[in-house]
Amino acid sequence: MRGGRVLEILTGAGLAIAAGMNAYVPLLALGVADRFIGAVDLPAAWQWLSNEWVLGVLGLLLVVEIVADKIPLVDSVNDWLQTIIRPTSGGIVFGSGVASETVAVTDPAEFFSSDRWVPIAIGAGLALTVHVVKALARPALNTLTAGAAAPVMSTLEDIGSVLLTLAAIVLPILVIAGVVFVVVAGLFVVRRVRRTRRPTPV
Repeated sequence: MRGGRVLEILTGAGLAIAAGMNAYVPLLALGVADRFIGAVDLPAAWQWLSNEWVLGVLGLLLVVEIVADKIPLVDSVNDWLQTIIRPTSGGIVFGSGVASETVAVTDPAEFFSSDRWVPIAIGAGLALTVHVVKALARPALNTLTAGAAAPVMSTLEDIGSVLLTLAAIVLPILVIAGVVFVVVAGLFVVRRVRRTRRPTPV
């Protein structure tokens, strides 16, 4: 990815946060953008993302994720399963965003003795934070709305993931606005759930 160091970090952060909402959107977008569009130039360590077989599997997993995340109860189970997948995706896409400092894990000793693991850890942390908020809020919202919130929230998360991914790839500076929006939206949902859970005064 081209541009200054700040833009690389913004790109990685935007992709990682997007992965926290939907693990497969940023992975698939990076692979497609590199292989078919040329909007992204993945480094050698991450070229596997643009492999046709990998893209096919990611596309299939994305379809499963989109469907499962819109069904009440199933979405909560899916969130638990995604606790490992979304942070992993976040680490991968952040690592590709700051590629000059990141390499494939070929020698674990060399990997952890250097600072090459830092971008992956940061990306995983960002994705995990978003995922945890999502996973904790969703069951409460489903209970309060008798399941009606599942498809609505899931659709908004999918759209948010796509928009944030596109911003990170096309115009990374927009990631700042996207991050602010995600934080504000997350705080709103958490406060809404807390207020609704409070017992009504008699």
